[in-house]
Amino acid sequence: MVALRYAYLLALVVWVGGLIALGGIAAPAIFASLTGAHGLAGREMAGLVFGSVLRRFHVTAYISAAVMLLSLGGMAALGPRPSRFAVRVAIVLVMGALTLYSGLIVTPKVERMRDGIGGPVAALAESDPRRAEFGRLHGLSTLLLGMTALGGLALLFLEARTND
Repeated sequence: MVALRYAYLLALVVWVGGLIALGGIAAPAIFASLTGAHGLAGREMAGLVFGSVLRRFHVTAYISAAVMLLSLGGMAALGPRPSRFAVRVAIVLVMGALTLYSGLIVTPKVERMRDGIGGPVAALAESDPRRAEFGRLHGLSTLLLGMTALGGLALLFLEARTND
């Protein structure tokens, strides 16, 4: 039982910590460094770099979701069932769904759009509908990742309040 709880908590920490590290540390640092050194071309490079990191992180998140669900299921099967079991499972499922949508739908759309533009998105005119659509997709991606992080923080709060 301890091994299952440990696997669950480790997967949760990796997922939530990764989201916070990527959004709060990596993305700002990558964009500031490359844009500062190379202007608009650096911003485009930063988008490519962060996109690659985000694609890899999505795989980590999928694995974390699977480990968490399997661990919760194992803990419930071996008994006693963890407190707020249904709430925990529901939050993990929502986090997983948000991550799947981000990783399988939104991120590929962003990449196709960037590839189709063939240059820095920031170089497009403010009135260009492609720039507006790119901004909308970027905002949606940020929202999905933020909502996933909030779900993870809620789970961490539940874990801090309970012993099972």
